[in-house]
Amino acid sequence: MKLHELRAPEGATKAPKRKGRGTATGQGKTAGRGMNGQKSRSGGGVRPGFEGGQMPLTRIMPKRGFTNPFKKQWAILNVEDLNVFENGTVVTPELLVENGIVGKVVDGIKVLGDGSLEKNLTVQAHKFSGSAVQKIESAGGKAEVI
Repeated sequence: MKLHELRAPEGATKAPKRKGRGTATGQGKTAGRGMNGQKSRSGGGVRPGFEGGQMPLTRIMPKRGFTNPFKKQWAILNVEDLNVFENGTVVTPELLVENGIVGKVVDGIKVLGDGSLEKNLTVQAHKFSGSAVQKIESAGGKAEVI
């Protein structure tokens, strides 16, 4: 099958209504636009967000907060998530992504100290919390900052 051979299933689509083709069609003369007014004219209508002169919702709502364009986006990981590896493994960001423990590494990986670690591992990451370093080293491993 080629892209130009694709068709919608039978009954999935309707032919568009042919407007302005005589009164017998039911869409003749004004073609469903009514009699007069802004929306009956060609090019007529109001801009998006216009509410007929009422104060628009976008202007009523207060402006709040600030989005920092330089914010770092860390991939978060707890030490208990590292128990899936064998003893003596060097855990790198690539290995974590490969095993699906971490999704996408944008600005780096930060290891947090939630849970307990039973394996002695060499963990390479961009940041560690204090409790994470303590738990990795107490299990006989090393925490290396990349």
